[in-house]
Formats: sequence, C-alpha cells, structure tokens
Amino acid sequence: MTKRADILEQVLHVEALPAASMRVLLLLQNPDSDQQEIASLVRHEPTLAANVLKLVNSVMFAGRKTIDSVDAALIRLGRRNTLNVVVASSIGPVEQHAISGNDMPAGALWRHGVAVAYGTRVIADVVGQESDDRAFTAGLLVDIGKYVLGHIMGIDGQDIAQDALTQGISFLEAERSHLGIDHAETGAALLNHWGLPDSLVEAVRWHHEPDDASAALQHMVDLVHASDQVCTIAGIGVGLDGSQYQPSGQALDRLQLTPRLVEKALSGIADGMVEAEQLLSI
Repeated sequence: MTKRADILEQVLHVEALPAASMRVLLLLQNPDSDQQEIASLVRHEPTLAANVLKLVNSVMFAGRKTIDSVDAALIRLGRRNTLNVVVASSIGPVEQHAISGNDMPAGALWRHGVAVAYGTRVIADVVGQESDDRAFTAGLLVDIGKYVLGHIMGIDGQDIAQDALTQGISFLEAERSHLGIDHAETGAALLNHWGLPDSLVEAVRWHHEPDDASAALQHMVDLVHASDQVCTIAGIGVGLDGSQYQPSGQALDRLQLTPRLVEKALSGIADGMVEAEQLLSI
C-alpha cells in the first residue's frame, strides 16, 4: 500500500464526531430548518448544551439576566454563533492535541484555526467586501489534515520541511513528493468522511490553492486562503512548515487585498484574538 493510500485508509478510522453535533451542524446550514429540532438536539448533548450556555452567559453576550435555558440561549446567540460553538465543541478537543510531527505544541493547531476563522471577517471588513459565515467555520477546520498526518500517523515533517527549503518549493509540494498527498487534501478527506457540508470540504481542500476552487465558492475560499496566509505571517499556531507557502496573487487581487490592507488585517486579528478565543473557548 502506498503512503497516500495508507493515509486515506487511516482517515476512515478517525473517530466520528458526535451524532447529535453532526445533525445540528447540518440543520444550522439550512436556513429553513426547524429551530425546535435544533434546540432539542442541543439539549440532549450535555457537552454541547453546557458550551452554548457558557457562551451566552459570557461577558460578550450576557444581559441583565442569566440565561439557563438552551432554547433562550439559541435565540440570543443566533444561528451564526450557534454554528461556531457547535464546531468548537466538536472539533476543538481534536485540535487541542500536540502535533509532534509538525512541531506544534498542544493547542497550537486550534489557536491557528481560531485566528484564521476570525481573520476571514477582519479581511472582509478591511477590503470592504461581504463576509461569509462559511469562511469563518472553514477557518476553524483549515488545518485539520495536520492532525491526521502529524498526530495520528506520526509523520515527521522535518525532511519535508527541509526539502521545501532546499528545493525552493512550497511545503505543500514537498508533502506530495514525500507522501503522495498533502495536509489540505487529507483534511478534506476527513471532513468528507465526517459528512460535513461540501462547502467546508472544498474550502479546506483548496485553502492553499484557491484558484482551483469552484466559481460558486471562490469568494469564500479566497477569504480562508488570505486569512490563513496572514495568520501564518503573524506566527499564530505555526509549525515546521512556517511560512513555506506562497499566497495566490489572483486571490489577493480578487479580494483587492493590498500590502497596506494586509498590515491593517494583521492589526485587527491581533486585537481580536483575545475576544475570538473567549468566544470559542472549550
């Protein structure tokens, strides 16, 4: 069996996300879904219910009265924040692992995801374009493939990083040379296995190569790509691969993201990280 085939086989054995969380995620993606069904599922998933109540009573959302009902909490939070707390509850524990193969300490992968998620909104704001809630959610998941390669498979990225450096190629290309697959495709395969929406699968798959995304999802993938690049430049949750990636000039042009606006986005992400980590703490 080739390394690629071995990795894709291993993806199929990664523990599935909680069934209730998966159902809630799918319902939240559908604007016509029933709010009562969502509330019922959340109520019956103790960890999820606790995190929803924790968030709604945090300083960011708390009103004059403490909310102790899941139904009331979901109304206060709205679908966007509910979606993201569901993803945080489901994915956060997975991404808290140290990724020894990529020299990432515990929590680094999750912190990078939070930064990329928050950064999609910051970048949309600084370029004066419409944000996309799917981009925020995709940002939380952007490097989930590193969890499979570095934590589950135990693949050491030292040789990969060295080849990228000495050959003047991207870390992504070096991964493909060594493994027959890269962390972006691996992550997309995992999300597909978990049954997550195709939009999230595609965003993770093409977050380093946004020009290959479908036209319908181009703007969303561009936001994820740009945010990932900016957060990597800022050194938020990076590993051995560091800055061994090249931004897509076409994606930056589509977003009209100039060097001056990149600096503005960097400042905005840095200022907002405390808030973002509080919002998505698990």
